[in-house]
Amino acid sequence: MADQYAHAREDNRPTEIPAIRWEEPPEGPVLVLLDQTRLPAEEVELVCTDAPALVEAIRTLAVRGAPLLGIAGAYGVALAAVRGFDVEDAAQSLAGARPTAANLAVGVNRALSAYRAALAGGGSQGQAADAALTAARAVHREDAQASARMAEHGLALLEELLPGGGHRILTHCNTGALVSGGEGTAFAVALAAHRAGQLRRLWVDETRPLLQGARLTAYEAARKGMAYTLLTDSAAGSLFAAGEVDAVLIGADRIAADGSVANKVGSYPLAVLARYHHVPFIVVAPVTTVDPGTPDGASIEVEQRGGHEVTEITAPQVPLAGTEAGGGIPVAPLGTQAYNPAFDVTPPELVTAIVTEEGVVSPVTGEALAELCARSRQVTTG
Repeated sequence: MADQYAHAREDNRPTEIPAIRWEEPPEGPVLVLLDQTRLPAEEVELVCTDAPALVEAIRTLAVRGAPLLGIAGAYGVALAAVRGFDVEDAAQSLAGARPTAANLAVGVNRALSAYRAALAGGGSQGQAADAALTAARAVHREDAQASARMAEHGLALLEELLPGGGHRILTHCNTGALVSGGEGTAFAVALAAHRAGQLRRLWVDETRPLLQGARLTAYEAARKGMAYTLLTDSAAGSLFAAGEVDAVLIGADRIAADGSVANKVGSYPLAVLARYHHVPFIVVAPVTTVDPGTPDGASIEVEQRGGHEVTEITAPQVPLAGTEAGGGIPVAPLGTQAYNPAFDVTPPELVTAIVTEEGVVSPVTGEALAELCARSRQVTTG
């Protein structure tokens, strides 16, 4: 049974709450998440005491974003192991919670492999649980390090493509500290440009239907003191036409072996606009997002979400007249069918570059990605 509960902050201190952390209170280890469905209205922590609770948090997007899902998946396996639950069952449930996100399965398998190896080596259940937790902590630490390197490589690429600074960057969905063990992927590059005095404007796509840009990216940009402007997804075309976009920076949930990129739905239209207007379209993601087992974009399984996310708007936590807190306010006639893919796929020929912690791939080809992944494995095992 899923066992989770919410804990609201009792003050308004500006200290940033980590998106995820492992804690060991007297009653037993728990995984604590910043509930991203409640932002920006309130900062509430969700406490998970078992894997089913974490699976539910993943499916409801309380925890989300490719790198963070990898971290969460690894910790979820460790949580099951430390608390004495069925580890294999927990791993299977976690890995399938969001099928498009490559990092989720990578994190789960990393902790599960450590757990299995400890048992195979004659270790006790406790030692195997410790091994899983050590692996999860390593995934967390490595992602923070990767985030910093991606920001460095991404900023260097911007300086190469757009010398002189004053960048006007358009981004989609949320790719900051809320999706990472560090400062994020694409957002981390924009933040590095801001700190270097090179960011003139961050254009933030609202990112319908769940508004991750409006609720989360704007939230992070405001806290960092960045110059940002929010726009509806459909307004991006007029922004390009007015010559107000210098580069597009997005993250990725899965990158196929040929360089096709699955990211939050709405990314592909931006790539088409960027190509027409001769604007660099840059993807920023850790190497773990590249899935050599997925040959091309057509092979990427795209998560289909419930139509109510399109036909309803989630009510705020304080109930309005005629609604329940957390319920939905209908914006379409009763019975309306909705098409609601969580992601779309951008072909490699529309991607200017893929920025990873191991370097930049440009032009984007299957061969170049394979070389990058091979180099990354050498660094990891060396």
